[in-house]
Amino acid sequence: MKIAALQLATLPLSNQKLGEYFKSVHEQGIEIVVLGEYVLNSFFKELENIPNMLIREQSKHKIESLQEYAKMYKLTIIAPIITVEDNKLYKKIGKFSADETVYRKQEFLINYSHWDEESFFANEPTGEIAPIIFESHGLTFGVISGFEVHFDLFWCKMMKENVDVVLLPTVSTFGSNFRWNEILKTRAFTNSVYILRVNRIGTYHDEDSLWKFYGETYLVNPDGHIESSLSTKEDILIAKIDKHELKEAKSNWGFQKQVAKRDLL
Repeated sequence: MKIAALQLATLPLSNQKLGEYFKSVHEQGIEIVVLGEYVLNSFFKELENIPNMLIREQSKHKIESLQEYAKMYKLTIIAPIITVEDNKLYKKIGKFSADETVYRKQEFLINYSHWDEESFFANEPTGEIAPIIFESHGLTFGVISGFEVHFDLFWCKMMKENVDVVLLPTVSTFGSNFRWNEILKTRAFTNSVYILRVNRIGTYHDEDSLWKFYGETYLVNPDGHIESSLSTKEDILIAKIDKHELKEAKSNWGFQKQVAKRDLL
């Protein structure tokens, strides 16, 4: 089957561009679409200067639009979104489909001095690793936020749930290309999964530096190789998921079998 990754900067309030992309993937027979982080909303450093009321209205408009497109084109859309509840901001991932809308609050948030989402958002640690997991066309899909990819707990959950394809929206910058490539190639290989990494583009300027979100959206196959990728410009990646390749990787390396026979998960 094929799935689509939209490599975009933060979208304007108008849905014209998004509508055109969804129409295009529908016409190609694609049913799953993934967006990067901070595409529906402004980057969090910019959100610091936007009233919560405006953020709420922006998110409400985007959510309603995604629900409408999901029904119109029979799509499953994976998209990070910021919600406002009791005047507090929450960072979430949404799964929008024709039948339902499901959200998960991001469990782990970046907490570095120059990039402190943990202090900015109201997400509280739950102690529960509960990523969005769903079935489509005989495959199991799991969804992880960009920062959460660094924590083994999520990959244990992917293995326990027999996930075949990991959908990974990110917002990577500061020339971190090589590190991300090596992490994801290793994760794909040791878990015998496909990973679709969807990175946003665009820039943010602060007093000290230029934050350049470099794109390079790509698909990593279960053998740990980058199979197809985009450059640094706005584009759409059509990624092919091969069930035979998945089955072969799981059989050849047998990592899941080794864990299962020890009842470790």
